[in-house]
Parts: sequence; C-alpha cells; structure tokens
Amino acid sequence: MTTYKRLVLASRPKGTVSPENFRLEEVQAPELKDGEVLIRNHYLSLDPYMRMRMEDVKSYAAPQALGETMIGGTVGEIVESKNPKFAVGDKVQGMMGWSEMGVSDGVMLRKLDTTHVPLSAYLGSVGMPGMTAWYGLTQIMQPKEGETIVVSAASGAVGSVVGQLAKQRGCRAVGIAGGKEKCDYVVNELGFDACVDYKAGNLVEDLARATPNGIDAVFENVGGKIFDECVARMNPFGRIALCGLIAGYDGEPMSLNNVRNFLTMRLTMRGFIVSEHMDLWPQGLKELGTLVATGKLKFRESVAQGLEAAPEAFIGMLKGKNFGKQLVKLV
Repeated sequence: MTTYKRLVLASRPKGTVSPENFRLEEVQAPELKDGEVLIRNHYLSLDPYMRMRMEDVKSYAAPQALGETMIGGTVGEIVESKNPKFAVGDKVQGMMGWSEMGVSDGVMLRKLDTTHVPLSAYLGSVGMPGMTAWYGLTQIMQPKEGETIVVSAASGAVGSVVGQLAKQRGCRAVGIAGGKEKCDYVVNELGFDACVDYKAGNLVEDLARATPNGIDAVFENVGGKIFDECVARMNPFGRIALCGLIAGYDGEPMSLNNVRNFLTMRLTMRGFIVSEHMDLWPQGLKELGTLVATGKLKFRESVAQGLEAAPEAFIGMLKGKNFGKQLVKLV
C-alpha cells in the first residue's frame, strides 16, 4: 500500500457527537527511519474515553488535536521493519489510532501470541478494557467472598469482565444493562447472579430485588440515576471504582442525590485511569489471557466493517447500541 486512509478530528462536538466531527483523509505511506516499523492495522478499538478526549478541557490527558488522527488502540501486523526487535509478520498491539496503517518506534508496541487468544481479544478482554476491569475490581473494590458487587454497563467490554472475575472470587455479581436481550446474556452466558434492566422502568424495585443484602462494592461506568440508586443501597464501608460517567459525556448535568450516604455508610470512591498503573499490567494480563485461552472468560464483540464505518459505530456505542466490545475491522 502506497497510500492509506485515516480519520481525523475535524471539529469538537457541541453536545452529541456527529459524523461531521470527523474527516476521512487519504495519506502517503511514510518511508521508515531506523528503529521504526510500519503496521497494517487489522482492528480498531472504539472506547468511551475517546469522547472525553474530543473536548478541549483540563483532564488526565491532553485533548485530541484537531486535524490529527483520532486516538485509538489497534491490533495488526508488521509489514515493514527497520527495528531489530520486530519482524515482518509479527502481530502487535499499539495506539495507531483511527487509521488503516501506522508507524511506531516500538516503544509502546506489544507483541501478541494468537495461538490460543484471538487477535481481536487483545483490544477487549485481554487488553485495556480487561485490565480496566481487573484493576478496578482487585485494587479498588477488593471483593471478599460472599459480598455483593454491582456493575453498570454489564454487557459491555469492561463490565462483562468485572462480573465474571467477581464470580470467580466467590461474590454475588449483579449487572445493570439496557434491554432484556442484554440482561439475558449477562445472566445466562456470562454467569452473573442477576441483571437489572434499567430500561424496564422499575430501576429502584428491581435493584432492591437483585441486591436483598445490600451492595458491598460498585464498578461504575455510567453515572446519573443508576449510580445514585446504587449508592442508596450500599452497605457500611462499601467501595466504589469510578471508571466512567458515560451518561454525562454529551454535556448533561450529573448529580448525586444520595451523597449523604458517603458519610453515613462510610463509603470510599476512587476514580482511576488504568494506563497510570502499567506496573500491574503483566499480572493482570497473565490472568486474563489464561482465562480467555481456557474458555473461562467469555466475551462478545460488535464489529463494524471498514474505517468509514467508525464514526457511526462510535456514536452508536455512546448510545448503548453495541453489544459487547465495539471494534472496527480494517482488513
């Protein structure tokens, strides 16, 4: 390939993301310098954090620059190498962004073994989403056998892993998801003890039935009313891993009516960014990879075809239209 396509951020969203915020470009494949490799991306990961990076606001990382390739995790194959540590044909995971190809100096590139783990899984259960679930559960929620844990967006790439890991640690796992199909999947396929359908209109009553002994720990992906009701049912010394607030990413105000419970129940809440804890990735990835390879950690993927489909797939993911991990297949 002498040219390839990429998607850049053309403008910052004003409220809801639209396809017009992106621009498709065709660019020349670069000539490699010593130490560099050229990668043909096979899959692109779409994740909620990208929405925050589209805003020009103070955050844990710099905003996505206008006119530059949209940030994003990728897996693919090295097609040219001037780096002795990598050979043509190696499968790798990196941050090549919304692009058919990418150049890397190898520093943040990870070789992949696809003998027992599918290539795409390295963007899901055995990648950043899986590590997000593993870190939030083991380091912040610190579940004990017999405790009740609740995870929102339970059918998604992160939430689905949280519940399965909690079950393996002897906990009662309760998910929250939108729609009967997703809730049935969470219980019947992933093995959660219960799943609350927040779209059914009985959130308070259904959550109470699913957590008769209260809630000991929460993995929060959504925020808003769902989070508020979970806080209301938490037991003394409950722990909250705050991973995302997708309900407020388009500018809707976020409020917590049950903030008093933090005092009366002596609750602990901690936000986290998993990329700031790379020292624990080898430990977490070893567990996650083994579980996927042995069939003990299940996952589901929604796959959009072609780079041009990425904006609509991303917008759909933010609205909960995806089922499991949202990917874009580039090859």
